[in-house]
Amino acid sequence: MPHPRPARRLPAAWHARYRLTPWWGRVFVVWALSRLVTTSLVLVLASVQGPNAWTGASPKYSDFATMWDGRWYNIVAAVGYPSVLPVTDGGQIGESAWAFMPGYPVLARLLMELTNVPWAPVAVFVSLAFSLGTALLFYRLMARVQSSTTALFSVVLFCVAPLSPILQFAYAESMYLFFLTLALYLLLERRYWLLYPVIAVMALTRPSGLAFALALGLHVIHRFVTRSRDPFAPRELMLAASVAVFSALLGLAWPITAGVVTGDLMAYTDTELAWRAPYIGYVELVPFTAWFQSGVWWLGSPWGIIVVIALILAFAVLLFTPAVRRLGVDLRLWVASYGLYLLAVFFPQSSTFRLLMPMFPLLGAAALPRSRVYRVSLVLLFIAGQWGWLLICWGVDGYDWTPP
Repeated sequence: MPHPRPARRLPAAWHARYRLTPWWGRVFVVWALSRLVTTSLVLVLASVQGPNAWTGASPKYSDFATMWDGRWYNIVAAVGYPSVLPVTDGGQIGESAWAFMPGYPVLARLLMELTNVPWAPVAVFVSLAFSLGTALLFYRLMARVQSSTTALFSVVLFCVAPLSPILQFAYAESMYLFFLTLALYLLLERRYWLLYPVIAVMALTRPSGLAFALALGLHVIHRFVTRSRDPFAPRELMLAASVAVFSALLGLAWPITAGVVTGDLMAYTDTELAWRAPYIGYVELVPFTAWFQSGVWWLGSPWGIIVVIALILAFAVLLFTPAVRRLGVDLRLWVASYGLYLLAVFFPQSSTFRLLMPMFPLLGAAALPRSRVYRVSLVLLFIAGQWGWLLICWGVDGYDWTPP
């Protein structure tokens, strides 16, 4: 009887090695391979990047990775925030560092002081480190609501997602997603006390305190309504409710700080509005109107309004699909709360894709189908999406009006 060919033993050997690898080792391999792919794409684009407002032609990686809002974070890390708001020729509040929260640049500045390394490499390092931490935490989060294999594929999708290049750029998203994932994990674990410090850092890294407060409030209501089958002791109820109030207060802390320092109570809001002025001019912030304003700007009336209404209805339906329902109530409450927050205050433009990143638990629903063809195709599609996002939003071509 002929001996089996050595090549046939290889899959079994790899399978055994995979089974012996701890979960964190598997996640690390996924993260490392994804960073190699993404870094290669970034370097290719950097090699053909022409001179622009931030770099010369063909910049090195660290310079290319610190463009756009990375320069604002650099300003915060270097000199902090202005006590006097800039004013345009028309007398309106202009763009300033107050639109960028201090968590990420303060941490980078601390590392710069400790290591004597300049901004660009430190900023990239911080983002990379938090991206690894987020991948590890995301696996733990998904493993609470999915099988281990689906949880790992959820991490794959997170690491190769179309906007995953920003996880290694000088943006606060990587750090913010780390603390958001940790907060969601603690919420599912119902370790409410530990949420206090996590929310404090998270809410001062990216605007999120109000959205998370809403999710916590809905969580408390849901637990109270279902207390007959899921006991909710009065002491635990008060603790969870107090965390929700704390999150709401932290959601207001930065606008209040900006108002106190500058003497203008609307400093933060007016600064944020300056970024939408090139589209619709300087207007007041009226909650739940910006999406319709954007729809009309992009598509005209009535199609802009019709499309926005259709998107809202589609989002609502998505939350009740079987795949998303399998994520559990709490993760769905977060996605719904954050979606409502964006609807209330955000003006959709090219940054919309980045602002949707906190809805990343939905990747757990996309990871459910076990078909190998589906999974490979989705990964390839996501990697292609990275290249598309880099070309459209990150690379600079003359006067670029598609900020990431």
